[in-house]
Amino acid sequence: MSDVPKTHPRYLSLTLRDTIVAGVEQGITSIHGLIAHGRGEAFDYLIGEATQPFAIEAIHAAAAMLCLAEHPVISVNGNVAALAPEALIQLGQVLNAPLEVNIFHTETGREQKIRAYLLKHGASDVLMPTTEARLSYIDSNRKFVHPDGIFKADVVFVPLEDGDRCEALRKMGKDVVTVDLNPMSRTAKQASITIVDNVVRALPLLCEKIRELSSDATAQNILKKYSNAAVLQKALEHISRSGNGN
Repeated sequence: MSDVPKTHPRYLSLTLRDTIVAGVEQGITSIHGLIAHGRGEAFDYLIGEATQPFAIEAIHAAAAMLCLAEHPVISVNGNVAALAPEALIQLGQVLNAPLEVNIFHTETGREQKIRAYLLKHGASDVLMPTTEARLSYIDSNRKFVHPDGIFKADVVFVPLEDGDRCEALRKMGKDVVTVDLNPMSRTAKQASITIVDNVVRALPLLCEKIRELSSDATAQNILKKYSNAAVLQKALEHISRSGNGN
């Protein structure tokens, strides 16, 4: 890790950079993931590097959708594995949902390294992609999934997702909950619920909200009132105000 002092105004952001770099060095994160992280960091700066009300609204809806799911699955790529392994595992535990590795860039052994990293941090099991089940509407490596995981899921939690697979999952009739700092991305627009926030802030709040939900009726009521398009518009308006110095 770097020697950035904790008094630095952007301490968390800078330490997260170090975490992603460490992920690359350990073979967990693709070097291409550095570019994706930098893009997200720029949007995080624009939303004030804090969890905003529009993100809280989406987190409440995400908790409701995941709690109501018959077979929720948590998809894990290299960036989110490096940034928030414990939070991912905690989410899987509160939902009784499996973690499944699914990545775009498949450098030699990276999928296995991600699985080993999650197990090291306390995961009881991690599903791996297979050739036994494939997603429709997508040609990249991300089409390969586990038959009892993403392929079977009715709701897939896909933090730091790519637009192609999000679109494919939606075409297959699955709901998608994502965390994406860019409210203008294809993933953000196509997902059922988009949490516009940093994944390291959003995941603990999501776990907390899931624990607080009192009943299926409460969850259903939350979802009835939710509009993903409206939440994305609120995020854009916040960014616009930030850009104008307000």
